[in-house]
Amino acid sequence: MSTSLPLVVGLGDVDDTIVAPVLSSHARWVSKPTEAELSVAVGAIVRAHVTVDTTMLDQMPHLRVLARTGVGTERVDVAEAARRSIPVVITPGSNTYAVAEGAVAHLLSLTKSLPRLSALVREGRWASRDRVTVGDLAGGTLAVLGYGRIGRRVSALAQAFGMTVVAYDPYVREADVPLATTVEEAVREATHISIHLPGTPETRGLINTELVSSLQPGTILVNLARGEVVDHDALLAGLESGHLGGVGLDVFAQEPPEHHPLFDHPQVVLTPHVMGLTTQSTRETFRQAAQGIVDVLSGLTPEHQAQP
Repeated sequence: MSTSLPLVVGLGDVDDTIVAPVLSSHARWVSKPTEAELSVAVGAIVRAHVTVDTTMLDQMPHLRVLARTGVGTERVDVAEAARRSIPVVITPGSNTYAVAEGAVAHLLSLTKSLPRLSALVREGRWASRDRVTVGDLAGGTLAVLGYGRIGRRVSALAQAFGMTVVAYDPYVREADVPLATTVEEAVREATHISIHLPGTPETRGLINTELVSSLQPGTILVNLARGEVVDHDALLAGLESGHLGGVGLDVFAQEPPEHHPLFDHPQVVLTPHVMGLTTQSTRETFRQAAQGIVDVLSGLTPEHQAQP
């Protein structure tokens, strides 16, 4: 490859075998750049855990485009990038099916009491199986909080299981299911709740003690969106009071999280923010990020771009 081509670098672990072929005729690719390579890079593919602030941007004075794998830009100073005329490409849709399947996996695991039943077999307590409730998705009502791409896919899967779906999303005016005007209205009749809201000042601590105490007994709640939307103390209190029958978390306000007593409850399923990182979705998010870089370097407007 000609060294005259501009340089694109990786910030975090990026799969060379996916990115390099997309960039090949437009840029040189370096997955683990040195400071010298950062200083001449015109593009960067950024993983979720990497912070791109003013200091990092200063290290890349020739940067023309950032591509963030996924959609969350909490660790990227999008406003500062915009001030420097650096578009921040995102890859929505690349993990829609993966996260939706993850949400249903959490819902199924908790509804069927898989953690508790696994423990019975593992610990030789077969005779205690009649003390564990095995529930159903069919006939239940799922409240989908956040009705974007992922929320809509979760809704479709839930309906395939025979569930009724109600959605809440302050930014959505029309949907293929009933839209509640408030979170309280959405969860009022819910047997299951799946959270797909962004992390904003308005959604921080949305699932609090007051809301949890209003739920029907035994409600199953899963969060695969942003950790700060839920209050761990409120969730634990809900499990202990019986308002919650199970909690599934793939995301946490701090990652990795500090241990919380909630994590020890037998009807809690925990995954380390990996439900969107399936084989197919990971390949697609890398491909989309690389294509976004190519588009900008070619003078085109990227299909998806974060706004300040």
